[in-house]
Amino acid sequence: MTVARTHSVALTGLDGHLVEVEADVSQNLPGFVIIGLPDASLAEAKERVRVAANNSGCPLTDRKLTVNLSPASLPKQGSGFDLAIAMAGLAAAGSVPAASIRDVVHLGELRLDGRLRPLSGMLPAVVAARKAGAKTVMVPIANRGEAELVPDIRVIAVSTLREAAAWHGGQYPPAPAEPAAPSDAAPVTPPTSASMRVASETAERQIKNMSAQLENDGDLGDIVGNEEAVSALIVAAAGGHNVLMVGPPGAGKTMLASRLIGILPDLSEAESLESSCVHSLSGQSLEQGLIVRPPFESPHHSISIAALVGGGSAVIRPGAAARASGGVLFIDEVPEMSATVLDSLRQSLESRQIVIQRARATAVFPAKFQLVMAANPCPCGNYGVRDGECVCTPALRRRYLGRISGPIKDRIDIHLNVNRITTAQLRVADGAQRITSAQARKRVERARACSARRLADTPWRTNAEVPGSWLRERRQRLSLETTVSVDRALERGLITMRGYDRVLRIAWTLCDLDAAASPTKSHVSQALYLRRGV
Repeated sequence: MTVARTHSVALTGLDGHLVEVEADVSQNLPGFVIIGLPDASLAEAKERVRVAANNSGCPLTDRKLTVNLSPASLPKQGSGFDLAIAMAGLAAAGSVPAASIRDVVHLGELRLDGRLRPLSGMLPAVVAARKAGAKTVMVPIANRGEAELVPDIRVIAVSTLREAAAWHGGQYPPAPAEPAAPSDAAPVTPPTSASMRVASETAERQIKNMSAQLENDGDLGDIVGNEEAVSALIVAAAGGHNVLMVGPPGAGKTMLASRLIGILPDLSEAESLESSCVHSLSGQSLEQGLIVRPPFESPHHSISIAALVGGGSAVIRPGAAARASGGVLFIDEVPEMSATVLDSLRQSLESRQIVIQRARATAVFPAKFQLVMAANPCPCGNYGVRDGECVCTPALRRRYLGRISGPIKDRIDIHLNVNRITTAQLRVADGAQRITSAQARKRVERARACSARRLADTPWRTNAEVPGSWLRERRQRLSLETTVSVDRALERGLITMRGYDRVLRIAWTLCDLDAAASPTKSHVSQALYLRRGV
């Protein structure tokens, strides 16, 4: 008997590696061995695969079956190799043609009755297979819609092991069966035909998603009386800047944060695929297609480090920060969050990626999110409120906001005070015309277009991504007369060098919003005010 070979995919974070699955049938005592650095769940596949094959009516050999997963040095986790192991075992025994399975990537977990469960992370796995040069991939039928989101690769969807063996040329009569779906994740509804790839239908689906998302987010015009906060929000959206809002309860901090997502432009094609891969790996359904609107994550302040940045002992999963990549990560009541958990974002805010290291693997997730934080001014929340009585001592107020560490505050571009609306402001704003989300979004899109033209020859897309060293180069350096206010603040120790660079980034964003050629002295002064608002 010859060695049969097929392929599967091992995921480490969003990075996938093609794994060759080899099977050999020998004349030794009956047995089933899997080698090649499998984890515990993968090592259990031998029992799962054997029982599933028997119950499907296409049993494996009763001789010694050895399955090797190579490269052996690559860690392999999970049950997604079941289908590849089963097909390699059947081909090694001569039950299906070995030539048929050689060039097909098999992904799927088997149930004991032979049905295939849908997998989390199908989208990044198929993307990795395509990058490795694979032309055909076989997946559970419940994952077909997600797999077909990847262009230039043929997707074969099957519901059972018997159906997969028959497709490869095995002499097994068809036996109808319901596709299996895991109890902890909603199955992806299979498309009715291959026409789901047609661009017109994809565009229509994305428009529906976009409209529903914007409707759920609410409108910027709902905000009454906080014109300064709305203007700061537009600046943050235009430049991709991080924001810290401090104000008493009921001032509208959460409403402002929720409206930010509605004025951000759509994700680019690369961002859409990246965000969709992260959500697929998190087990979320992509039945409506790729994610085209910026995501919004709002974790509770009691969240753990692993839930925020990602983690896991065997399979490394993305956390809320990675799921917010391309969108907004909003943390309400931030002083109540553990300082250790909040400080875990420090490196990610600079590098714009999350690196999780384990003894056997290192996973990298994107962290291109806008961090928006909200806090009360003191434990009772009444400090600075007109006619409100604050019972907190000055030391208690300092200690309360001091729970947000200096390094985190230094990485926030815009510091904003949000005040409660008075009755007079409410009446004045009643007949006033307020900017809507659609109008603000057009301003943001125009500003980002200006940024894109200026940064066309660089790897950056927004002003928040631009390093300070580049802004201070001779070609981009602003005149001393323009930067006099921020220079004086740096000399007096009111801001750090990192804060100096962030003021310059905000100034360039204000310049883009005004469609000016270069920031003016007024732009820099306004940027310094936004930087030192709290």
